[in-house]
Amino acid sequence: MEWGYVIGLLGVGLCVLLCGIGSALGLKKTGQAAAGILSEDPKKFSKALVLVVLPATQGIYGFVFGIIAMGSLAAGMSVGAGFQVLLAGLPLALTGFFSAMFQGGTAASCIHAVAKKESLSGKLILFPAMVETYAILALVISILLIF
Repeated sequence: MEWGYVIGLLGVGLCVLLCGIGSALGLKKTGQAAAGILSEDPKKFSKALVLVVLPATQGIYGFVFGIIAMGSLAAGMSVGAGFQVLLAGLPLALTGFFSAMFQGGTAASCIHAVAKKESLSGKLILFPAMVETYAILALVISILLIF
């Protein structure tokens, strides 16, 4: 069995999986919050939509890393090379998982604020976007580590 390749695949799979799960959990929070405010005022759809989709980006980052990292995998690669791929994906896997959930909570709170004062929607994007910063930094580090 080619253990280096298997370990590398595990790293890619974990990164894509954890980023995707984190995004799904974050989207669950924002979707629930948006459904609540839209049931009372459907005109706030466009204001809520921007906040709803923000936690989806971590899943996209995991997917992008997965595509890039797959280029580093090769049959017959050493165990050390496999661990390099695994370890390169960990910063994004963990940061993407947690930041997507935390961003979902932050964005859900902002959606509730939009329900009370719609004019704040532009300013409120800043708060979940600040959480996003750490997922972007993790993506950059993971990509640098893969090379």
